[in-house]
Amino acid sequence: MIPSVQEAIKIVVLYHSRHGTTQQLARHIARGVASIPHCQAVLRTVAEIEATPSATPNDPIIDLQELKECHGLAVGSPVWFGNMSAAMKHFWDQTTSLWVAGSLIDKPACVFTSSSSPHGGQETTLQSMTLPLFHHGMLIMGIPYSEPNLHTSFKGGTPYGASSVSKEGHASLDKQVSELAFSQGQRLAKTALALQLSNTTQTS
Repeated sequence: MIPSVQEAIKIVVLYHSRHGTTQQLARHIARGVASIPHCQAVLRTVAEIEATPSATPNDPIIDLQELKECHGLAVGSPVWFGNMSAAMKHFWDQTTSLWVAGSLIDKPACVFTSSSSPHGGQETTLQSMTLPLFHHGMLIMGIPYSEPNLHTSFKGGTPYGASSVSKEGHASLDKQVSELAFSQGQRLAKTALALQLSNTTQTS
């Protein structure tokens, strides 16, 4: 049974962005999600813990109920010393109640990032964002090498997740980078939809 509109598959695209590049990646991932029938992208950000504002305009700040109810999740952060940003880490440190309840177990998830230099620590940052997802029991997805852009892009893109190298935060993303983010959103949505259909069949 295909879910009705009222039962749309909701994919949360959660990000923190200081200069706008990670926010742009989030939007391309959301476009990929929305391109899959019956799937809806929910763009959310996390609260700042420092005085410096994030890129504007911001999407709404995530709350735990939205995270609990999602069918899939994409998480993005800029590279901060080879790690996720403090704001993103602070958010995950507040999700113990969902961990205890097992609310995110077996839901698909992916990660994405951006940096101002090609050797800024993209892959370690992507891996750092998977750690809380593993602890929550989520199913981590990357980008397969069947994506042609992964072989040829010099502006970003890794098998661990979409990424971008940009010194101008508000400049348009590289076309190949945008396409990789879009494809990652599609893959996440297709997987979440397939899992939901499987669960529906098993319980019907």
